Amino acid sequence: MHRSKLLFSLIIGSACSIAALYLAFRNVPLQALGAYFLSIDPVWALISACLLLLNFMVRIYRWQLILAAGAAPVKFWEAFHPLMIGFMMNCILPGRIGEIARPVILKKCTGVPFGTGLATVATERAFDALILIALFAWTMAGASIDPAFHLDVGHIVLNRDTLLALGKGTAELCVLLIAGIVFVGLDASRNWLIRMIRAVPGWLPAAMAARIEKLLVNPLVRLIEHVAEGFQLVKSPVRLFQCLLLSILVWAITLLSYYAMALGAPGIHLGLREIAIVMTIICFVIAIPSVPGYWGIWEAGGVFALSLFGVGQQAAAGFTLVNHAVQMMPVILVGVGSAMVTGINIVHVSREAQAREEPEPEKHLSS
Repeated sequence: MHRSKLLFSLIIGSACSIAALYLAFRNVPLQALGAYFLSIDPVWALISACLLLLNFMVRIYRWQLILAAGAAPVKFWEAFHPLMIGFMMNCILPGRIGEIARPVILKKCTGVPFGTGLATVATERAFDALILIALFAWTMAGASIDPAFHLDVGHIVLNRDTLLALGKGTAELCVLLIAGIVFVGLDASRNWLIRMIRAVPGWLPAAMAARIEKLLVNPLVRLIEHVAEGFQLVKSPVRLFQCLLLSILVWAITLLSYYAMALGAPGIHLGLREIAIVMTIICFVIAIPSVPGYWGIWEAGGVFALSLFGVGQQAAAGFTLVNHAVQMMPVILVGVGSAMVTGINIVHVSREAQAREEPEPEKHLSS
């Protein structure tokens, strides 16, 4: 990603988030909001933060299982630092760059090929998407959302149709991701793909074929093989089931973290089921572009979701803002600590991760 693209992304995301913050909080007196913050029980906020960190311990163990399935076992701390740094970068940098940075850091720390690490991250995301889609289906079936009820967020309108569109897009992306994982992870389909790629130079003149094979075909085949190592989980039903259970546990702990925060927040008198619906709606709304950390769009989603259960705007705005901070700040602090312990330069890693997103230059082909 070039600097101009990065700057443009920040400007667009900032505009969306500023608009979302304003529209979510425009009818909330700032003095009353400040008083609400002071009335939140810090014990429950601490419990919520501790549950969040427990959630990440489960994520680390799940990632270890996925890596081990591809003959790339790593120790706890070797997985801990890349994962926490990656999530921290998602909180402070645009474009979810932490997803690309994590395999970059993993390679630096353990030597696991970038393609393998990236494939394991994609596998993780597939599990998370499956659970979220199930939660979304349950939410839309169980929550009575008036089609006329809406919240304007700049040029975006949050309503039932918006949620359905986000859910449909997530489901389609999940299907494509799972199909890709299975296709590349299984030997028969992967070998067929490699044979097709290796056959391409045969259709070209000999001189050009040799260069194409050296510069494109061989590197592409190596990349596919490395990616396939990260998708080996598809061959182990036991590990698949273990990762599914761990994914359910990840989201169950996340729900408990939200619920603990609600128990300490005045004006939020909702049960576990209602908080699950609020969490699910927020998770889908933050797919809308915003600044790093989802500031603004998270709050708009929370106000929208809590309004469905009759929560007043002041309580809804205060709860979502404080809960957002509790969900983000521990990740940022631990991620920064991991970067310091490992000596990882976040700026350099972000640049390398951005370079991975760009297509390779074609200068070699023309030279």
